[in-house]
Amino acid sequence: MKIAILLNDNRDAWRRYDLPKPIFGTAPEALLQGLEMLDGEIEAHVLSCTQKPLTAPEKIASNIFYHSLPVPKIGWLRSLYQGCIRATRRKLREIQPDIVHGQGTERDCSISAVFSGFPNVLTIHGNMRQVAKALGARPFSYFWLTARLESRAVHGTDGVICQTRYTREQVQSLARKTWLVPNAVDKACFEIQRNVEKEPILLCVADIISYKNQNQLIRSLDPIVSEHKFRLVFLGRVNQAAPYGPYGAEFLRLVRARPWCRHEGFADRQQLRQWLGRAGGLVLPTLEDNCPMVVLEAMAAGVPVVASRVGGVPDLVENGKTGLLFDPRNGDDMSAAIAKLLAEPELGRTLAAEAKRQAQERFHPLVVARRHVEIYREIMKDHPK
Repeated sequence: MKIAILLNDNRDAWRRYDLPKPIFGTAPEALLQGLEMLDGEIEAHVLSCTQKPLTAPEKIASNIFYHSLPVPKIGWLRSLYQGCIRATRRKLREIQPDIVHGQGTERDCSISAVFSGFPNVLTIHGNMRQVAKALGARPFSYFWLTARLESRAVHGTDGVICQTRYTREQVQSLARKTWLVPNAVDKACFEIQRNVEKEPILLCVADIISYKNQNQLIRSLDPIVSEHKFRLVFLGRVNQAAPYGPYGAEFLRLVRARPWCRHEGFADRQQLRQWLGRAGGLVLPTLEDNCPMVVLEAMAAGVPVVASRVGGVPDLVENGKTGLLFDPRNGDDMSAAIAKLLAEPELGRTLAAEAKRQAQERFHPLVVARRHVEIYREIMKDHPK
């Protein structure tokens, strides 16, 4: 089977054109790990539209080819990705895949898959319509436009791969077909050696932005500081762009005023794995999320998870069995769940052990890749050559 996977190369978003190899999101990267394990059954071609030419090896794995497609700036969002769609179509005519898989609705990948001229599916990583609503996106802003393009892509594709029931509920009325498949997790996360520090580290991993709700988390923990010793460590970029800058500025003020809070900035994958090895727990206070990768990574690493009871999170974390859930808009509920984890270390170990077992069964790259291949074959039956 020959498949084409449309992916964003993060070197382009980060303006790191000097780096020699493509950098993908953590979930697609883990899926590629699984597809590599199916060498002999699968030939995969990864296509990435970029604003500048990028160097890369022809192959990024034994059975996975990489293609960088330079597209002028006018061909991106301001033209509703018309340049990306055309560049992708030209390359796909050369490759002649059996199926095209658009990864994510945040940029061009899904809409390019829909207009590829080939059988196609798409994966929604972040529900952009819900994110736009949570942020109160202004008309014609990035989030406003992306939410509308997401609706068009979902309506036009042969099917949508949903990581959680939450996403499935959002798209079922628009999509022809849906499947429920969680994200894959990098195999290295299952191999993390844990060395938890005596004073527990609570990790909160996300860019600092209002719907991730970090400021509420800090305020909610003020009442329990006198009862429990811990450090709250934030990993993520502070968003200082308008209109989100005031939230980031408030976050920095809150952190500076509390000796038990630290902001360590962005952590790459290796650094994140190191933090997970040291952490006593992961806290996710988000107001909107579909399938947060850091939750899956923490589960795979055996780190206890305390997270919001919103979006797709309850599909990943079973309250009292593989983690603890709280209402992110209720500070007392949030602090009570975190205090429970700090006060009962044996409970944390039990939750983490069961979470790790389930992660191996549900999120391992090979498990997820095999399920994707089943979906590809199902779509191909609907489009006989």
